[in-house]
Amino acid sequence: MVEQNGHSPQLTKLRGRLADGLARARLNQTQLARRAGLGRTTVSEALSPQKPVPSAETVAALSRALQLPEAEMLALQRTAVQQAGTSTTERPGRPIGEWAPHDLEVHRAGPGPTAAGSDMSAERAWPAYVRREHDRVLDKAVDDTMAGRSRIMVLVGASSTGKTRACWEAVQPLADQGWRLWHPFDPTRAQAALEQLHRVGPRTVVWLNEAQHYLGDRAVGEQIAAAVHRLLVSRERGPVLVLGTLWPEYATQYTALPIPAEPDLHSRVRELLAGHLLAVPDAFDAPALAAARALAKDGDRLLADALTRAHADGRITQDLAGAPELLNRYQHAGPAAKAVLQAAMDARRLGVGLHLPQAFLTDAATDYLSQSDYDQLTDGWAEQAYAELAKPVHGKQAPLRQTTPRPLRRPPAPACAATTGAEAGRGPQFRLADYLEQHGRTSRRHLCPPASFWHAALTHLAHPDDLNRIADEAEKRLRLQWAHHLRHQAAAHGSPVALALLAVLRAEAGDPDGAEVLARQAAGHGNTDALRQLAVTRELAGDWDGAEALLRQAAGLGDTDASRQLARMREATGDRDGAEALLRQAAGLGDTDALRQLAEMREEAGDRDGAEALIQQAADHGDTDALHQLAVTRELAGDRDGAEALARKTVVYGDAIALCRLAVMRESAGDRASSETLARQAADHGDTDALRQLAVMREKAGDRDGAEALSQQAADRGDTIALSQLAVMRESAGDRASSETLARQAADHGDTDVLRQLAEMRESAGDRANATILARKVADYGGASVEYEHTAWASMLRMRWPHGMDPDGTPTAPWQPTMGIPYSPLTPSAASSP
Repeated sequence: MVEQNGHSPQLTKLRGRLADGLARARLNQTQLARRAGLGRTTVSEALSPQKPVPSAETVAALSRALQLPEAEMLALQRTAVQQAGTSTTERPGRPIGEWAPHDLEVHRAGPGPTAAGSDMSAERAWPAYVRREHDRVLDKAVDDTMAGRSRIMVLVGASSTGKTRACWEAVQPLADQGWRLWHPFDPTRAQAALEQLHRVGPRTVVWLNEAQHYLGDRAVGEQIAAAVHRLLVSRERGPVLVLGTLWPEYATQYTALPIPAEPDLHSRVRELLAGHLLAVPDAFDAPALAAARALAKDGDRLLADALTRAHADGRITQDLAGAPELLNRYQHAGPAAKAVLQAAMDARRLGVGLHLPQAFLTDAATDYLSQSDYDQLTDGWAEQAYAELAKPVHGKQAPLRQTTPRPLRRPPAPACAATTGAEAGRGPQFRLADYLEQHGRTSRRHLCPPASFWHAALTHLAHPDDLNRIADEAEKRLRLQWAHHLRHQAAAHGSPVALALLAVLRAEAGDPDGAEVLARQAAGHGNTDALRQLAVTRELAGDWDGAEALLRQAAGLGDTDASRQLARMREATGDRDGAEALLRQAAGLGDTDALRQLAEMREEAGDRDGAEALIQQAADHGDTDALHQLAVTRELAGDRDGAEALARKTVVYGDAIALCRLAVMRESAGDRASSETLARQAADHGDTDALRQLAVMREKAGDRDGAEALSQQAADRGDTIALSQLAVMRESAGDRASSETLARQAADHGDTDVLRQLAEMRESAGDRANATILARKVADYGGASVEYEHTAWASMLRMRWPHGMDPDGTPTAPWQPTMGIPYSPLTPSAASSP
């Protein structure tokens, strides 16, 4: 039924209720928008009879602001949508309340109902939630989003430590506020995220569980990271909350600084994750165990059951997720089943993808068997092994389960590489349980797979990335013949990395024509590294024309490194205009290094304004190092005002390093007043390094008062390293009371090393009694739990034992080394038998 205005009766009724509520509240639309946390336009459209049905989120927010019955208003909204026959939004996701936890990969922790009349529903197959320290951090992030600020948090922890469950519990307050949740996974996680992130709207949780499948994707991981960053900083699309999970090894891989002269594969991912990683511990601490026991006592049978097995080590979540049973199944598996699992573990730790072809596992497993077990195999051994491993354990997990990868639904690019990857999916495929995969990475990390593994990889693997990674691992283990054949197989299947490497090897072997053919093939798949490397070889050999031809081809494929390399060659031959054109082309593709190179050319030519404008462009794209360099250049040239102006510009980007550098340079030049002014300015912006560095320089110059004053300024701004530095200065000056007070302040902030230093200084000065007192204080702060040679007790033992005294200064019998008896610094009386 539709009224004369084209809208349904339910929509008219909905708007009437909202209008009545607005009138009773005596608010205008702007005031209502502010109270509801909505935009003014959103409120206006919700009340306008010319606009379509408002979203459920909007209706929920308005109902709460106007104190209207939310459930009734949402029922009217749903009916209006049905009558209109259209959706109110095309944004990804759906209301959080419509998601079930297991749909978001929250592991069930129990077997569910097994007997008639059980009071545990299938949906309630997990225990009550035990809150831990990381939950409080997550709560703060959720509070921020409810206040209108977009946030991202990525939980880092080992398999089955409760990361996903923590995310689920954290978003429940948002569910009550009408937020949506989007879990990108179809057709693949990475593709779904890349294609839909730009459509995510306000009040949405973006669910990136197992974030390595998004951020670690070799083809689009960096693009996904950039898209997430764009979403987080876009005010009109916020607030949003991005939640993800990672294993520690992936977090380490993505955040590690790049190796010089090697490609930086995770630049955008590293930037996105910086400051947003949240550690989830492997085990429950004492307060969490106490909370679990209380819940178990109140009737939570799953927690009570887990505590009977895991109360000693606190690994409650792993037990609930079935990890111990998975490990038990592996350890007690039949010989054939265990061999298949070991082949699967080695495949995953050496880089093969999640989906392992059955033919590969079967052929790989044979050399994992002893000769006796191999002789006893029957014709159906493989089928029996897979059937054994498919049986579920606690939590409905299986050691090795058959899986079906989702097919690609659109033509991929490049065609060759994708096609070969698709061929790898033919035949049954299996996935190893997460916990067993991680167990294999740890327990088998020093083992080399047998020959059947390498042969099976060469015979059955067809994805180019899998083949190339296995070739790398074979090479590391000096299985060089296998590495050679695997590398060629990877190249045959279109691996650009393998093609580029083979091109370099051909060039080194004296086959330039063959090398160029392979390099061009690699470039056709998007890898231009070999073209650039061959260009360097040609240039060194004097073949400038050949080098330029290779670089032009790489630059034409969007390789800005090649453009800069080519520009350098042009500049060397005097073609500055050609060099600048190439650099501008690279800069247009977002290469800030090209902007730097252009700026250097302008500076050398005397065009300082032009150089500074280019450096400013680089800084606007996030490259503040360029401003630092130019500031130093101006300082060295004697242009102090210009240097300071540039240094202050870096502060706008949240970076005061340039001010610190200038402060140190001025101090070295003897201009103390100016250096201290700059150091204070840097400290005002949160960077106290300059104050500490100046303090050290003043101390070395004999100006103890000036050094202490600078250290005190840094300490007053919360720099605990400065507290330690100042404590040592006071100790050296003989002011022991002040030095110890400062050292205790530093220790209260987590730096116990300064107490150890003071103990050693007093010991060296012959004051053994006070040295012993300070050493005991290190232990009181927990310093005695660190490695033996790093404790204050150990330092004193090394000094006193040659003199026949224990740490308290009392004589002891001549020290004789004993084997196998650990020494504990917490028990000084044990010094006679370390």
